[in-house]
Amino acid sequence: MSRTLDVAGNLLTSSCRGWRGATAFHPATRQPEKLLELYDIEASPYCRLVREVLTELDLDAMIFPCPLGGTRYRPQVEARGGKLQFPYLVDPNTGDALFESADIIDHLRLAYGNGRPARRGLGRRAAVAGSYAATLTRAVGRVRGYRARASVAPEQPLELYSFEASPYSRPVRELMCELELPYRLRNFGKSRWEEMGPPAVRKRFFPDAPITSANRQRMFELTGRFQVPYLVDPNTGTSMYESGDILRYLEQTYAR
Repeated sequence: MSRTLDVAGNLLTSSCRGWRGATAFHPATRQPEKLLELYDIEASPYCRLVREVLTELDLDAMIFPCPLGGTRYRPQVEARGGKLQFPYLVDPNTGDALFESADIIDHLRLAYGNGRPARRGLGRRAAVAGSYAATLTRAVGRVRGYRARASVAPEQPLELYSFEASPYSRPVRELMCELELPYRLRNFGKSRWEEMGPPAVRKRFFPDAPITSANRQRMFELTGRFQVPYLVDPNTGTSMYESGDILRYLEQTYAR
């Protein structure tokens, strides 16, 4: 698939969810001391709902990819939770370990956010339907981010600056899921209206707008830029922007 068609498809994917998971206008009222752990399948409609809330609350998480046929982290879920079901959230700050996306969202909002529970009833069904539609847009030829591929396991988890609705970050997350590459998700949701649109818009029209996101501040200090995806691989000392370059790097370094 050409780069242009893939980006167009990703724009459609984000549109199916109304661009949920793009902003962090109401970030967490407190940050967890220990990193949240999410056992995740990128293509799962239910995992997507949880990742949207992580972006909206501006919460980082350690992502353990569990694609179909995966052997690295799926057994851990079954051993710890007694069944293979995703998403599965482990919160070492509270001792909670949860299946069911609605229950996980409730936990995240009650423990760290505004306390508003996940939608139930018609609202819940609409959200799930929209998330299924988003998954279908990534099923041209095969469902991206769903089935495991042969890979070499990294010694240390990678880091990925991303936000859920980003059409450029999604292909990177899909490949990392397929390759079962664990990574720290550094959420990069837009926390002010001045940050909406491409980075060039902020640079030209709002260069002095304050930075309110910890990960945006961190990236600016590291690189002087605001752009996702941004991959950091401590195993090789590699840091890079541009989804196409990141995809090639991951294929060359970890795919087998």
